[in-house]
Amino acid sequence: MADHSQTAHIEGYGETLGVKLLRELAGRGSFIFTTEDAKAAAADLAIPETYLPQLLSKLAAGGWLLRLRRGLYAGMGRLPGEVEVHPFAVAVNLVSPSAISHWSALHHHGLTEQVPRQVTASTPKKVVTPSMRAPSVHSQSRQRGEGPSGRESGRHTWEINGVEYEYYTVGPDRFFGIEEVWVDEHFRVPIYDKERSLLDGFAAPRLFGSLSEPLGILEEHAGDLDLEKLVRYALRYGKASVAKRLGWALDRTGAPRRVTAPLARLPMDGVRVLDPTRPRGGRYNERWMVQENLIAGGVR
Repeated sequence: MADHSQTAHIEGYGETLGVKLLRELAGRGSFIFTTEDAKAAAADLAIPETYLPQLLSKLAAGGWLLRLRRGLYAGMGRLPGEVEVHPFAVAVNLVSPSAISHWSALHHHGLTEQVPRQVTASTPKKVVTPSMRAPSVHSQSRQRGEGPSGRESGRHTWEINGVEYEYYTVGPDRFFGIEEVWVDEHFRVPIYDKERSLLDGFAAPRLFGSLSEPLGILEEHAGDLDLEKLVRYALRYGKASVAKRLGWALDRTGAPRRVTAPLARLPMDGVRVLDPTRPRGGRYNERWMVQENLIAGGVR
């Protein structure tokens, strides 16, 4: 009986200190915080540092905070003054540096009406997710499942609190076109701008199902895009096949020749298929050195 009362006393003590700690962190604007942040807040509250790991564990078990990864936590917005952390903020804090990209960025910018099933981000870092460390039947089945637009994911994702986060590793020289945007009144996150987001559709059509999606976006939103910036980005990307693919698409939308001229001048060895997700076939476009292998409804 004595043991039970002692346990109850400890749990009550832990919860009271935990609420104080979360209030202190929220007051500092630390809605996503590290263990070091928690130590600093705990010191001001005279909470023993030796008790902090146990306290954080109790708060996580009680649903007061979310453990994102080792040493990184997010509040759950259950206290006055606390806020629910936006998934984009979780994504860019899970892996740093990173920026919201691909489907999530396209949807944020209003370039696609398809609501992504995952939060997608790019990073120049190599990402190791929990499913990579210890593959399970569950994680492998998610890997084989479909991503946005019904495409095969074929990638590991990081699942936290029912949300999946997917990261694409890019070379440091291709990690550009990033702007800081407010996703709500509390969180400002790095995200690919419109032009950089769309460029990924031409650089890696397989990630979008085929070339049809980026082609459709370009045709529908050409007036909302800075086409000269898009061309500069394609040149900076440093892959001739991507530049030629984009140049062909810009020609199709009626972009001025002065805009597409830098792409046309770019040298390339050999002919490439326009859509790498489809079999070879179709006519040869001499200006862009591509084989127009789009299906019916596209170009013959």
